[in-house]
Amino acid sequence: MQTINLGIIDDHEVVINGLKAMLSVHQEINVILTAHNGEQLLQQLQTVQPDVLLMDIQMEGMDGIELTRHVHKLNPNIRIIAFSSFDETHYVRQIIRNGASGYLLKNAAQKTLLEAIKAVVEGEEYLDETIKKLMLNESITGQRRSIYEIPLTKREKEILKLIANEYSNQQIADALFISLRTVETHRLNLTQKLGVKNAAGLVKEAIKRGLIE
Repeated sequence: MQTINLGIIDDHEVVINGLKAMLSVHQEINVILTAHNGEQLLQQLQTVQPDVLLMDIQMEGMDGIELTRHVHKLNPNIRIIAFSSFDETHYVRQIIRNGASGYLLKNAAQKTLLEAIKAVVEGEEYLDETIKKLMLNESITGQRRSIYEIPLTKREKEILKLIANEYSNQQIADALFISLRTVETHRLNLTQKLGVKNAAGLVKEAIKRGLIE
């Protein structure tokens, strides 16, 4: 039985521990590396060489898409599977373009996870069935769809565009004839919806999701 050395990169300890516990019953899978961010991963890769990396996309600092590019350039023999909550097809295309061999959603069953790991080790690509359906629908209709669409109000979209244009909170309030407190509330809602912490992250995530040009 071939042993597959696995690395797990995710900024949530509970996710890493859950995956390790799930895979611990499979003797052919050996978790040799865990990291919470790109810096930790790149440092460990200087001394440890896994066969497969399970790569989260949304992380502090360097995101999984950019990190995949760095890892693939460093060692193209390492097979990378994106392991994400996001089902947007533009994420899939970006990370595959950067060198990933697979894309799984975090609600994937244990059987699916094992199939994906073994498939990429054999040199195949593996996409989650939900992702395949979304990409097929997109190719037919020409429209991006997501089962996790971010519902933004008209006002939130207006404020998001102004933030992208580097307006301060006070400038946004003046431009939209609303109070500063209202702007701050909308801004907080936007960061929570997009899962970011600051304006730079907000704009970066909005562009990735196609919410702003």
